[in-house]
Amino acid sequence: MNRKFGVVAAATAALLVLGGCASTDTPAATDEFTGGKDITFWVMGGDTPEALRDYLKTEYADATGGTLTIEQQDWSDALSKLTTALPDAENTPDVVEIGNTWSPTFTTVGAFSDITDLHEELGGDKLLKSFVDVGTVDGANYAEPYYFGSRYIFYRKDVWAAAGLSVPTTLEEFNESVATLKTAGQSGFYIGGEDWRNGVSWIFANGGELATVDGTTWSSSLSDPKTIEGLEQLQAVYTDASLAPVTEADSTPWVNINNNASTGAPEAATIIAPGWAHWSIGDLTPDPADSTKTVATWNDDVFGVFVLPGVDGGAAPVFAGGSNIAISAASKNQSASRELLKIIFSEEYQTLLGQNGLGPANLDYASALGDDQFAKALSESAANSKLTPAAPGWAAVEGSGLLEEFFGKVNGGGDITALAKEYDAKIDELING
Repeated sequence: MNRKFGVVAAATAALLVLGGCASTDTPAATDEFTGGKDITFWVMGGDTPEALRDYLKTEYADATGGTLTIEQQDWSDALSKLTTALPDAENTPDVVEIGNTWSPTFTTVGAFSDITDLHEELGGDKLLKSFVDVGTVDGANYAEPYYFGSRYIFYRKDVWAAAGLSVPTTLEEFNESVATLKTAGQSGFYIGGEDWRNGVSWIFANGGELATVDGTTWSSSLSDPKTIEGLEQLQAVYTDASLAPVTEADSTPWVNINNNASTGAPEAATIIAPGWAHWSIGDLTPDPADSTKTVATWNDDVFGVFVLPGVDGGAAPVFAGGSNIAISAASKNQSASRELLKIIFSEEYQTLLGQNGLGPANLDYASALGDDQFAKALSESAANSKLTPAAPGWAAVEGSGLLEEFFGKVNGGGDITALAKEYDAKIDELING
């Protein structure tokens, strides 16, 4: 199979180009594992807690005699860094965490090593299937699930109760409830205008899609009637319930739902966020380790959670957050990198992921998440979650900023039908790689 290793370059404006090449017919040659190999693991953002990083370093040293260096990359520029580093054997990280929505692009262009022979040992059918699928090309495994998170609703029980509102059972009831909670200084539902990762839930709930595939050809489907219906609902709930800037994309809405330091009142009655956000939500008190900062302590009398309801009840499909993990095809330490994967997919580490609020890749260890309200909401929302299209050019679409532009214009009051047609054409130029 000829597979191009393209250069995936993220542009800051509206274009991400796949180009460059060094085609191969065979997977990257593996080094002979003799122990003592030093390797580097790139993690994205701060979702992997320090305790888990320390565990990996210790276990890798004990298992191999080598040193594991873990380097954190910011999500904001990770795509361009991966593009530059992955093809460079002298500078590539050996093992990388990658956003699940980027996996199809990088696996398709040959950035990762074929680890099909390890798949069963790492968990096989017990691994989260949707994440496995986006890391698979022609039946071969190149990227495995790392952790998953799903989005659900966090709300101020005190604010909702004062307004005489109960937990909604349908999406329409949710939309109406949060609209009534909006005041001059408080969002009934805080969601940024460009926040497509949360906004897409209204599309999914109405049966719409971001893109569809015909054979092997992908097409943007923003103009589909069901997608339009979801966008109309989203536009209304943004206009009627949110005070967030129309230019705000990914944000930290947990800050808004906590009590405002100056007024004692929350800036948001309701937010939607990944499950791990609950560690940042609660009564704010000075941090004992740093008096200039605060820590949040969850208060069941003030805060609560529920899944975003669907159009006809139940749980609405929400975007599944989380990451995949892979070995760089250009790494000179293939066998040592495979040893790290074995540690990451061990029962011990998978359990640690769950205990820290991250959905473990191996669903046999999902019980490590516990049985509290957060675990229940995560499990219920994850069961109905969806990923972005597994199109080879999807990383290009995300890197272009087109989705932020589109959702921002929709929520800014734009003509949805006209915008959908315009952005379908723009996305179609990138989506097939």
